Amino acid sequence: MDQIDYKILKALQENARETASNISKQIHLSVSAVIERIHKLEENHVIDKYTIIVDEKQVGNLMTALMEVALEKPMYYDGFADAIQEMDSVVSCYYVTGSMDLLLKIACNSPEELDQIHRKIMELPGIKDTRTHVVLKNVKNVYSAIRKPKNPEKK
Repeated sequence: MDQIDYKILKALQENARETASNISKQIHLSVSAVIERIHKLEENHVIDKYTIIVDEKQVGNLMTALMEVALEKPMYYDGFADAIQEMDSVVSCYYVTGSMDLLLKIACNSPEELDQIHRKIMELPGIKDTRTHVVLKNVKNVYSAIRKPKNPEKK
């Protein structure tokens, strides 16, 4: 990947529906070259998929919470990972270092629903402890950091 690929990725991150024509104008490259580079980024799985960012409040999720989960033993990881796949309110889960094992992002519509989700998680086998943090405000929401190459080509 070079500097141009990073510019294309940045443009698509801002708007996944941006046309190759508009991108070509932004980065001063032909439309066919932009299309070819996008196809290569897709083939090499640099671009994994195209998606949308939903306004959580517009779809009824008035609350966001981050829940830290500690497992009793590592053997419970697979069962936990399988169980949360079925929980629509758990929108992301990270296996992390530190005193807790997992960090969940939860989108729900009320404190009562968050309580139900918490109870459901606590009932799973091997749960040792949880800590829940209610999000007051989303300050930044970017799904991937697109950085310039360490040794950028001069163009």
